[in-house]
Amino acid sequence: MVIEHQDDGWEDVAVTFAAVRTDTGRDVIQHWANTLPSGGAVLDVGCGSGFPVSSTLADAGLTVFGIDASPTLVSMFVQRFDSAHAACETVQDSPFFSRTFDGILAIGFLFLLSEEDQVKLIDKAGNALKPGGRFLFTAPHQKCEWKDVLTGQRSVSLGTTDYERLLAGAGMQLIGTCMDEGENHYFAAVRCSDCTEVPATVLI
Repeated sequence: MVIEHQDDGWEDVAVTFAAVRTDTGRDVIQHWANTLPSGGAVLDVGCGSGFPVSSTLADAGLTVFGIDASPTLVSMFVQRFDSAHAACETVQDSPFFSRTFDGILAIGFLFLLSEEDQVKLIDKAGNALKPGGRFLFTAPHQKCEWKDVLTGQRSVSLGTTDYERLLAGAGMQLIGTCMDEGENHYFAAVRCSDCTEVPATVLI
């Protein structure tokens, strides 16, 4: 069964997911946050309870917006942040707060979507980023499929070659990749008017 919307199976395991979420990857998020303008606006797609991604962004002085289709997780997100900008909606239907951002993340989320919805999300991210804005997401670097441990739903990575092509089609350039201590693979991209001006790098 293909996950067509984020809430397929996730609301049922929301409390468990929040309880078992660790701060793995926090250093990568913190390093990425330091590349953004001070006080910049960042959208956390599939924000969950806000830990550790949005909390790291907030600690870096960024203005955080979160969307998640799980009412339970969005409630946790709002309780965690005093002045939260949060919306309980699927990424497919979300208008991304009808604004642009300095950065967008999809950590532990993109690969939960169907291939078609992954393409749509990458396009939406490109359209919602300011020039020079940055996009960060996780997915295995190889093309593969597996079952999500918590929900048993199908997860799929399109692989580095396809992600790089889709990013380019959305007006972004892949500028870096890395792995965190949990061996999660990160893709970093930038939105640019002329991507030939942006040097490629192996570091985020």
